[in-house]
Amino acid sequence: MRPFRGCVLTSRYRQRPCRAVADPIAAAYVQPRMSFDVAPTSPAAATIFFDRRELDLILRLYGRMVAQGEWRDYAIDGGREAATFSVFRRTSEQPLYRIEKRPALARRQGAYAVLAQGGLVMKRGHELEQVLRVFDRKRFSVVE
Repeated sequence: MRPFRGCVLTSRYRQRPCRAVADPIAAAYVQPRMSFDVAPTSPAAATIFFDRRELDLILRLYGRMVAQGEWRDYAIDGGREAATFSVFRRTSEQPLYRIEKRPALARRQGAYAVLAQGGLVMKRGHELEQVLRVFDRKRFSVVE
């Protein structure tokens, strides 16, 4: 029998590269490696994304603003330098607001920022909950 390329023969105690799987019981333990299961080779290649707590805060705010009729759509993007949650009034427009997480700025200005449509930084800080309070103000209203 020919060996599988890029597979791992797993057992309860160890993993080793498979050479040939002639035994049908051992064949059940063969797991082919998927291209999307590869871990990043260096920390620089890792993508930055929001964790569960951060997404919970952002999506609660998004749900509140959708209920008020101010926001309609969103987009989430994870990159090498920043994670971005973009908010749209209509899907064909530029984002109305962008909530960014930039860990490189965590010790300086703060990792989190809310940016307006023109790129104006509305609020920046170390805690996401504090930064998102810019939308809770009573005097803040969206003007068309």
